[in-house]
Amino acid sequence: MLAAAPVAPRPPGRTEPDTQSPGTKGRQPLVTDTPNTTRWGILSTGRIAGLFATGLASAPGAELVAVGSRTQESADRFADQFDIPRRHASYADLAADPEVDVIYVATPHPGHKDAALTCIAAGKNVLCEKPFALNLGEATEMVEAARAKGVFLMEAMWTRFRPAMVKVREVLASGAIGDITLVTANIGWKAGFDPASRLYDPELGGGALLDGGVYPLSFVSMVLGAPSEVTGLAVLGKTGVDEQEAISLLHPSGAVACVGVTIRANPISLATIVGTSGRIQIDHDFHKPISFTVFVDGKEPERHEYPLAEGNGYQFEAMHVMECLQQGVTESPIMPLDESLTIMNTMDTLRAQWGVRYPQETG
Repeated sequence: MLAAAPVAPRPPGRTEPDTQSPGTKGRQPLVTDTPNTTRWGILSTGRIAGLFATGLASAPGAELVAVGSRTQESADRFADQFDIPRRHASYADLAADPEVDVIYVATPHPGHKDAALTCIAAGKNVLCEKPFALNLGEATEMVEAARAKGVFLMEAMWTRFRPAMVKVREVLASGAIGDITLVTANIGWKAGFDPASRLYDPELGGGALLDGGVYPLSFVSMVLGAPSEVTGLAVLGKTGVDEQEAISLLHPSGAVACVGVTIRANPISLATIVGTSGRIQIDHDFHKPISFTVFVDGKEPERHEYPLAEGNGYQFEAMHVMECLQQGVTESPIMPLDESLTIMNTMDTLRAQWGVRYPQETG
């Protein structure tokens, strides 16, 4: 069964997909012997697409059957690397491929909305890389389109589906550390300033918040739900994007959260959940956790370790998507669409406080 997250999902919409349009460049339909096989397509061929393709190979029941890129050369190169039979020279062609059940959108986030809407319009289920979109307005368009079409849509926050984080939620649900009072999470890396790179280019939605800050903000949301107040201080760089920030969040329960993000240095990316009876400390690289320790007042610390036996960790979000599809669920109970919208709203609020606005954002 699908386990629910602390934030309640919106009731699912229609689950029956619309009829797909036939044919793709004259290729023959694929023959699948396994009834529960889910046929995946990947939209875009960059670094994150490669990581997802690698992880998908370790997901039981997943079959990577198609890739779409902006050029045939790029699609062929990626397909050759990952042994993908169907290669499309446009995103629209991939979306129209009748042999694809679900598409992973792997473009940079300024392209998420258009890519997702193209797939949704074609009746495809969509797993969209984080951050969900450039802003709340774009994310809302995506969610409304998916709900109207009755197809599955989820933000690809892979952290939530890794075994260590699943266990963290179990510990929280048990009440072992009492009522949550404080959550802290830091993330960052030394990117090296390059005005031409995606991280520093406003046209490409650059900045530490959307690229890295979405991880700790999503983590806080998973633990505490939506904040009632959010405030932050940011350092803006030469290109006008945020390069590091300190964020504070207040929640209706009275719990607070502190988040730090930087692309100027290499911090220790830890996360801690503090309760009235103890705490959970997640080790370095909390966004891809393999271990954590539970400290309960009056007891010996309890260590939990979940090293990856195979794959790179991306398979777990794919496995969850496939479980949702097999059960006819159009919205994930672990990464609900309404929660993705709340997180986007939080990031919009912070950028407004800092005066960070992207060229695409008009009006």
